[in-house]
Amino acid sequence: MNTPQASHAPEVPSFRTAIKFWFWLGCMSFGGPAGQIALMHEELVVRRRWISEKRYLHALNYCMLLPGPEAQQLATYTGWLMHGTRGGIAAGALFVLPSLVLLIVLSWAYTAWGQHPWGQALLWGLKPAVTAMVLQAAHRLALRTLKARWLWALAVLSLLGMLWGLPFVWIIAGAAATGYYMSRQPSGLQVQVPSQAGPEPTSGVMAAQHTPIPEAQETRPPVVAGPAPAWLDDDTPPPAHTHYSHPRLVRALAWGVGLWAVTLGLIALVFGLGHTLTLMGGFFTQAALLTFGGAYAVLPFVTQTAVGQYGWLTAAQMMDGLALGETTPGPLIMVVAFVGFLGGHSQALLGHPVLGGIVAACVVTWFTFLPSFVFILAGGPLVESTRHMPSLAGPLQGIMAAVIGVIVHLAGVFARQTWLPGGWHMLPDLGALALTLLATWLLIRRQLSVFKLLGLCTALGLVWQLLV
Repeated sequence: MNTPQASHAPEVPSFRTAIKFWFWLGCMSFGGPAGQIALMHEELVVRRRWISEKRYLHALNYCMLLPGPEAQQLATYTGWLMHGTRGGIAAGALFVLPSLVLLIVLSWAYTAWGQHPWGQALLWGLKPAVTAMVLQAAHRLALRTLKARWLWALAVLSLLGMLWGLPFVWIIAGAAATGYYMSRQPSGLQVQVPSQAGPEPTSGVMAAQHTPIPEAQETRPPVVAGPAPAWLDDDTPPPAHTHYSHPRLVRALAWGVGLWAVTLGLIALVFGLGHTLTLMGGFFTQAALLTFGGAYAVLPFVTQTAVGQYGWLTAAQMMDGLALGETTPGPLIMVVAFVGFLGGHSQALLGHPVLGGIVAACVVTWFTFLPSFVFILAGGPLVESTRHMPSLAGPLQGIMAAVIGVIVHLAGVFARQTWLPGGWHMLPDLGALALTLLATWLLIRRQLSVFKLLGLCTALGLVWQLLV
């Protein structure tokens, strides 16, 4: 017979206990934002009961409105709620650190063995999978975003803008202005803030909420759904560090902007304004502030600039890096570490390719994630005192519609690299074309997991190498 869940609040987690948990989470956070958000929900809300359901969803809604990786920001926000500034920094950093180390190792292996026949066979199988995953991202976003004709028009115009070579920043700014204008029209347009990160993350959260929790001993009765107090419950008095004050907001912003200015200034002072590390710091700060709609939304901007303007890597290498990023835990935007490594490695920064690659990857990661920490640590107290931000709904929906066109353009770039590796004047790679179509069908229609798809495409790449 089932017994109700214990009504007493859980033990107060120490900072050391939280550190261990955040490091474990950073090592286990596979599956993209949906899987990461679901995993945090299960561990923080259901199993450990460190935070209540309403507080968790409130934090998630705020993080969805921010540029940057929402899962990493959610971890930072929860760590900040639990243990203040040091808790937020520890949670956000440990969520990223395992992925950074793995990507540096994989990037080094790519530069060492990426041109080997077997390495090429692996990459041949992974490239169609990457193209299919980008198409799936556009498909999912379109299903939950394009609810009105003007949103469809924005998506098409953003795609045309990318084809015409318009800067990514202009497309996002125009979409935000259009969304703000449409939200103020009295015609009842469907302008609303996405609920719980939209269908994709919400499905993961709800799956975690209704999935039975395995017990450590079979003799213990299973847990049944029911209200149970959390350590940070709905009616828990807010900790002192969550109280909003104007001086605290100014101080947090000053620390964040100061850290950015000092680090970028030191790099420019030591190496010069035109040095690759200085350019990377400035560019990836800009990219971090434009990452609305997930990593796939900003990758076209990164590809356009890192490949076309600076030449840090090629479009084919960008695809390879995205494939490697899909195999590591942490946020997908960590693929920028691969971009930094190859840029530093190709130019032999600091006099050594590998050392230059490692330093560049760390610099890129620092400037990509620093804004996320500032948003959470500075804006957290304000969010705790403000439940809704409806004025952002229109611009956000416009941006999300434009992002669909941008992602479709990125899929086209990757498809051209996959199907026409020798250029337009060469015959297409029919095997890669067929594998792309198969992978897209498996992802969208059969709902195959990303890991199974990557394994299948890798195996087919090896088979293709043996046969062809």
